[in-house]
Amino acid sequence: MLRIGPASSRRGFLRVASAGMLAGAQGLPVRGLRAESDATKPGHSVIFVFCHGGPSQFETFDPKPEAPSDIRTTVGTIPTSIPGQRFGEHFPLLASRAGQILNVRSYVPGDANHDLKPLVCQASGMANLGSVYASVSGLQTREGLPTNVFLHPASVGEKRANPFMGPELVGVTGSFPKSTSPFVPGGEGNLLRDMKLRLDPNRFAERQTLLGALDGLQRQLDTEGSDGVRERALRVLLGDVGEAFDLKRESAKVLERYDTAALVNEASIPVKWNNHNFYKEHVKSLGKLMLMARRLVERGTGFVAVNTAFVWDNHSDVNNAPMKDAMPWLAPVLDKALSALLDDLAERGLRDKVLVVVCGEMGRTPRVNDKGGRDHWGNLGPLLLSGGPISTGGIYGQSSKDGSDPSALPVTIPQVLGTIFGHLWDMPRLRLRTDIGRDLTKILGYDGLRT
Repeated sequence: MLRIGPASSRRGFLRVASAGMLAGAQGLPVRGLRAESDATKPGHSVIFVFCHGGPSQFETFDPKPEAPSDIRTTVGTIPTSIPGQRFGEHFPLLASRAGQILNVRSYVPGDANHDLKPLVCQASGMANLGSVYASVSGLQTREGLPTNVFLHPASVGEKRANPFMGPELVGVTGSFPKSTSPFVPGGEGNLLRDMKLRLDPNRFAERQTLLGALDGLQRQLDTEGSDGVRERALRVLLGDVGEAFDLKRESAKVLERYDTAALVNEASIPVKWNNHNFYKEHVKSLGKLMLMARRLVERGTGFVAVNTAFVWDNHSDVNNAPMKDAMPWLAPVLDKALSALLDDLAERGLRDKVLVVVCGEMGRTPRVNDKGGRDHWGNLGPLLLSGGPISTGGIYGQSSKDGSDPSALPVTIPQVLGTIFGHLWDMPRLRLRTDIGRDLTKILGYDGLRT
């Protein structure tokens, strides 16, 4: 009897095929192997860094050092390479790279809820942004690599804490085909092995025979997209897809550049905070996640989301530390990992092709609470942009004196989405198509930031 690798490999193979078949059975469009739409800009991609929990604008990139003591940052500030612009004291590397970053100080998240906006939001039709991308640009690259990938600490082996909002919420696709859900690597173990062909290539004809038999059993589900689905499954089996997720392929020098594990002594994070394992995951994982994201976009993945551990919810309660205590565990990790990513993309000639977006689901209250924390705030939050169409560094927009609202050039979620998809697609060409649904039509109407 023909066996397709171990049981886990067979299950994974059948999931690849059945997802597409079911999408076709529902009458939904399923595009082919690669980003084949003539509206897709070749080589353009997005790395979306989601700072889960809602980072404070005051302790990061809009510190308000001249504001009263109950408003201004709880930590010190440092000058950046842009005259007159200051960051929180724990971001020296990013401060020296401020000319590569657009610091948006007028970003309006819209509400103060813990969710996944703007990665999944009303403006996207409640679909993951990567799913929107894959619905137009294809599910896989020519080599079989997924075009839409979601990375979180478990993707690089961290298993200490259950995600606050796990892959089941990330995978929502709204009105777009279920087959456009992001690929969510789960970490070490069989993942990399299961993504490689575990069979002598001389016996591959037997697999094709098996696929033919499966096609016969599923003849009633045979739709226009079925051949593409079969071809995608074959490409996954034949291609060395797992190589992109294998950080061991990198040199020791590159691994050290991204390594954030040594920045914080785990023993310094008190276990009295219920979320202490999230803090520790953040320290261990973020640099590796950024490196994996770079490996993916370099190989053709169009949309990569990097979800930090749930560490930015710093109310100062039983779960989370106060701002002044937490920032030395959080900020240096983001500072090093993001700086390494920006440098690496530039050195590899990818700066113009890769747009990096950094934000969370909300910002933080203008006033520090009586325990030294900040609570949820939806009227203003931090947002950084770099690369792609972002041609200037410095500051975009302004916040009010107390950091509560925009005072100039407010930036909304639709504008962020317009910037992202304007980088990925030729929007005027795509708008001419007649085969797109209502949600995509709405998204195509969003204007991006003019920088």
